Amino acid sequence: MDLFADILLLADSTFRTATPLVLAALAGLVAERAGVVDIGLEGKMLGAAFAAGAAAALTGSAWAGLLAGIVLSVLLSLLHGYVAITQRGNQIVSGMAINIAVAGLAPSLANSWFHKGGQTPLLMSDARFAAIRLPLADLMAGVPLIGPVYVEVVSGHNLITYATVAVVPLVAWGLYGTRFGLRLRAVGENPEAVDTAGISVAGLRYGALMINGFLCGLAGTVLSTGLGASFVRDMSAGKGFLALAAMIFGKWRPVPTLLACLLFGFVDALQGRLQGTPLPLIGEIPVQFTLMLPYILTVVILAGFVGRIDPPRASGVPYEKDR
Repeated sequence: MDLFADILLLADSTFRTATPLVLAALAGLVAERAGVVDIGLEGKMLGAAFAAGAAAALTGSAWAGLLAGIVLSVLLSLLHGYVAITQRGNQIVSGMAINIAVAGLAPSLANSWFHKGGQTPLLMSDARFAAIRLPLADLMAGVPLIGPVYVEVVSGHNLITYATVAVVPLVAWGLYGTRFGLRLRAVGENPEAVDTAGISVAGLRYGALMINGFLCGLAGTVLSTGLGASFVRDMSAGKGFLALAAMIFGKWRPVPTLLACLLFGFVDALQGRLQGTPLPLIGEIPVQFTLMLPYILTVVILAGFVGRIDPPRASGVPYEKDR
């Protein structure tokens, strides 16, 4: 029974930790499908986490925090778009600039505004997206097997986590079941053909980056107002880069990307459970090693198990219309 309880707790932690990864990975997927490389996911998540934590602390409303996180993330995406699309600049440099700038500015502003060592005040009650207890949870609790799964794994997550469940099929439908998605994928493969058809390449790419910013805003907001209770320096902790790895592992497709994020989320949840827990014949694993597990897995998967990688052909290539 203890083993079953541990499995349930691990599954519950997996869904929680995978939420920002899934949102950020889908954000990167949409951008790269349109031909724009975005390694600034980390910076946008961190910026959104700061904006959401600060706004929620000032207003006492989690919804104000969500709005602030999304707005800042979209603005950062549009800034990246201005450099990468309008000015045809280097997309890698632009993304890294966003990461570096936000990593320095966010804790500096937090310290200047709140004087708490680079973090925002702790959020209480309405300033956070609290866990939602789903209907029938109390009645299901006594049902063998199914009841504990429903209560511990399905119920008890925050609103953004539940919204993420809907975001995955929505992104998949948008990319593969709509005219906009068809054009978006086409502009990432052959922008010249899209331009010849009289469709704005820049407009489609800016549209993709606005979706990208919205999803990164959700990912950052859940860090500080859902999974956490404030903004803390470097709280994204490389999740943006893990999301990029999951996107590549999923070969720029929504469902495989989701599965990759769940795998990374599982390993992240597992390392949290392993800390301070002695294992048979091994003993207690050093904390430093357990913290490395998600990143070790990333290197191993990308180095040996992904196979042939075929990104969108126009990904990272600025488009300049022939005169």
